[in-house]
Amino acid sequence: MLHLADLFKAIFLGIVEGLTEFIPVSSTAHLLISSYLIDFQTIKNSLFEIVIQFGAILAICVIYRQKIFSVIFNLKQKSEQKFAINLALAFLPAAVLGALLHGFIKQFLFSNFVIALTLIIGGVLMILIERKPREAKVFELENIKPKTAFQIGLFQTLAMIPGVSRSGATIIGALLLGLNRKAATEFSFFLAIPTIAAATLYDLLKNSSELTGANIELIIIGLLAAFFSAILVIKWFINFVSKHSFIPFGIYRIVVGVLILFFIS
Repeated sequence: MLHLADLFKAIFLGIVEGLTEFIPVSSTAHLLISSYLIDFQTIKNSLFEIVIQFGAILAICVIYRQKIFSVIFNLKQKSEQKFAINLALAFLPAAVLGALLHGFIKQFLFSNFVIALTLIIGGVLMILIERKPREAKVFELENIKPKTAFQIGLFQTLAMIPGVSRSGATIIGALLLGLNRKAATEFSFFLAIPTIAAATLYDLLKNSSELTGANIELIIIGLLAAFFSAILVIKWFINFVSKHSFIPFGIYRIVVGVLILFFIS
């Protein structure tokens, strides 16, 4: 039976997911810490926190539906073929390492101490990288080379460690590889679709025993909350990163990491 308290907790966590999935602060870290603080332990093995991320991905699909449909229905065009190949190459490293290390990551890295440490280290690196001037060479998604796409995928594998931030790793990685802010952010968004969809499916299969009636209802509620809150964030974030650095996010990560380190872990 679905309890009212769990319902409100699921909605709250869904909103947290939608607001943090696409900004470089680690949605996984915020979900795990938020679940800990509000004592949401209804669904084991962090299944809820991982699966509701798919709601944020659905928001990407809605906002960028024209590009997605173009790739699907015009795959014979070289430009769309190149884009699809680039996404596949960028997705490949996370797919391989995720399958190999899934058990290890879940058992040893999903801890408050690891989250705090990676938030702090990631924040420091973000500030240092942003303070170093760079000249962008790639301004459009169509101009990304396959080698660059694969290298962005390597950066994405860092986000398997809770607290790193998938969007932060891919966007910062893309910036270092010569993409401008808008192209880096949009490619990160598109790369999130196969990456999080695969992670969601894998976790559902691995933890199918947790899919009871009440748990499924909670997951759907959290997923919908993540979808609607992500819709509000995505366009704002694209406009923000086009004009601003990630230094404020770096500072935020350090502050949150320190608070977790001293008061939670």
